[in-house]
Amino acid sequence: MTHGRAVAGMLLVTLMWSIAGVVTRQLESARSFEVTFWRSLATFVCLGGYYAWAHGRSTLALLRAGGRPLWISSVMWAVMFTCFMVALTLTTVANVLITMALAPLITAVLARFTLGHPVARRTWAAIVLAGLGIAYMYGQGVSSEPQHVIGTLVALGVPIASAINWNTLQRSGTSVDLVPALLLGSLISAIVTLPLSLPLQASVHDVALLGLLGLVQLAIPCVLAVRLARHLPAPEMSLLALLEIVFGIAWAWLGTSEQPSMAVMVGGSLVLGTLFVNAWVGLREARA
Repeated sequence: MTHGRAVAGMLLVTLMWSIAGVVTRQLESARSFEVTFWRSLATFVCLGGYYAWAHGRSTLALLRAGGRPLWISSVMWAVMFTCFMVALTLTTVANVLITMALAPLITAVLARFTLGHPVARRTWAAIVLAGLGIAYMYGQGVSSEPQHVIGTLVALGVPIASAINWNTLQRSGTSVDLVPALLLGSLISAIVTLPLSLPLQASVHDVALLGLLGLVQLAIPCVLAVRLARHLPAPEMSLLALLEIVFGIAWAWLGTSEQPSMAVMVGGSLVLGTLFVNAWVGLREARA
């Protein structure tokens, strides 16, 4: 695969990832954990079908081959799936996506203590600036809209789980295919959230939309992203992944008139600008 095609593929991935917020806002009766349950179940069915077609009876052998790192990765994917959808039911799309964007910074800090990887000065500076941006975004919400703060705290579980996931796989010293981890993670998420979803209230309309998310927003782009990681350096993927935030906020704004507040616009711009510069410098260093 050429570099240009890999970049085009990653752009498609971010576009597909970005539809979660605007689609979730079209739901009629599904709420909170039930939203997560149906999307995770749909993802498991789609990925299970993919594995049955691609690997047949050898699927179980592939799952066993992953060992402990695969199971830890699966649990972290389950946390990410669950926290993301629950957070979308509590706060705005912009709040969730910008909070999720902290994943590379949290990963870098965690790698410093678990793997001994040095953290560049530019990354420490990015952590401080991004923290200021987040604090500014939610400063007013603490007193006026506590639900948004709760939603943000839930959304914070996504970058934290992502950082643990990446560092665990790096520390294992083995090559673990993340696609089986996605399969198991979606199953774990569905099993854990089912009791919390009862009694199920989703309409046929809601189940159809969440099934669409399971296929188009999660299963297909995540499989593509794992494959594209073989052709794109990590800094470049992190840089391109930031487009999910831009696309996601734009979809929510155009599709539901969910206009970000001025605090979110200012604080979010600081966060995104900081992440962009940090990722861009990291990409240049990787190519040097």
